[in-house]
Amino acid sequence: MAIMKSEDIMGEPHFDKARHIKYWTRCLKTLLPHQYTSNESNRMYLAYFIVSALDLLGALDSVLIEGERQGYIDWIYRCQHPDGGFRMWPGTDFGAKANRENAHWDPANIPATYFALATLLILKDDFKRVNRRLTLTWLPQMQRPDGSFGETLVSGRVEGGQDPRFGYCATGIRYILRATTEGDLSIDGQVVKDVDLDAFVRCAYDGGIADAPFHEPHAGYTFCSLGALAFVDRLNTRGLPTEQPPTAPCHPQSVLSWLVYRQTELADPDAGIDSEFVAAQDTRDTRKKEDGVTSEAQADGTVPAHQDPECSAGVTIFDLLVDGAGMNGRINKVADTCYGFWAGASLHIMQQPNLYHHEAVRRYLLGKTQHLVLGGYGKFPGDLPDLLHSYLGLAALSLAGHDQVKEIDGGMCLSKEARSRLPAIWESFADSR
Repeated sequence: MAIMKSEDIMGEPHFDKARHIKYWTRCLKTLLPHQYTSNESNRMYLAYFIVSALDLLGALDSVLIEGERQGYIDWIYRCQHPDGGFRMWPGTDFGAKANRENAHWDPANIPATYFALATLLILKDDFKRVNRRLTLTWLPQMQRPDGSFGETLVSGRVEGGQDPRFGYCATGIRYILRATTEGDLSIDGQVVKDVDLDAFVRCAYDGGIADAPFHEPHAGYTFCSLGALAFVDRLNTRGLPTEQPPTAPCHPQSVLSWLVYRQTELADPDAGIDSEFVAAQDTRDTRKKEDGVTSEAQADGTVPAHQDPECSAGVTIFDLLVDGAGMNGRINKVADTCYGFWAGASLHIMQQPNLYHHEAVRRYLLGKTQHLVLGGYGKFPGDLPDLLHSYLGLAALSLAGHDQVKEIDGGMCLSKEARSRLPAIWESFADSR
């Protein structure tokens, strides 16, 4: 008698592509829900998620009507700062009233600049209006003496955190505007200094990477660190790192081991429909232990049930195939849609894309966090979709090999098709010298 295979027993959960396209089209062409009001000054990254999502779905060209693509491109250039870089939105531009006294209210922004350039790339812009010289001149000013990068430059002082997010965006800007070449450049007859790559690379840590030394490792920071190292061609994927030029991480096997353990079947067992948006409920655990005593971890109702070890059971390969297994961002945490990308892309950047179970990730995304009514993805099963998790859910699905989503470049977090336009842009930069 023939042995039945898993695919004969059950099919993979359905990916409702049309519903996802409708979700993102609604985000692009109508007002966003009121929860996004506080993100009014962060429009650039919202635009990036929306445009890139429709690109991954292969729907951007069909969704845009004549003139809209150029309108979006013009809006991005409206956010370009006169001293280099881009703003997150045009609301801080004082126009003719700009002066030294109000300049601190209108700085260029490192993440906004990366999102702007990436979105222009997706929209097939030729970059002829990008002020490349001023942006690359501004970039080294955003680097601190310890090698880290900040978010903004205000009154000559670098502001913002020192974690890898800004390093990723800064090196991404550098990569888009000058590829991986090192050293000073001559642009428009003027010498433009490079950032201090050696100082930046020595900021890297080992194993799971955190925002600072001795802090808890985090999959998001790990992705940003590895992606930044790849942008500057200093990534060490195996063996001991080189000293000249310095590369990182020092122990790539420790990084890989930490990343592999991010895949988990642990999920919130008490999640309900749109649980993140309903009023707080009594989450006390009323289940009894074998001795009839209420679980101490839940006795006062202060510990989330999904972190109670009693809520997690052993998992078999059959469980993974049926229920799926997502990724978490830290040790002993539940799976979360976005970490399917942060952890999965990190493994792709480290050139080890097969070290996690792709089908289990697809099942988790399609069967648990995909919103079957609205489209998009929620953070946890049962949650309403939001732009961040909906975009990174698509990105993770692409990394896991789903054939209805364009192939994504894990390092840049946009489609490989969009990244393929970079060589022609670099060539145009060379021709314009």
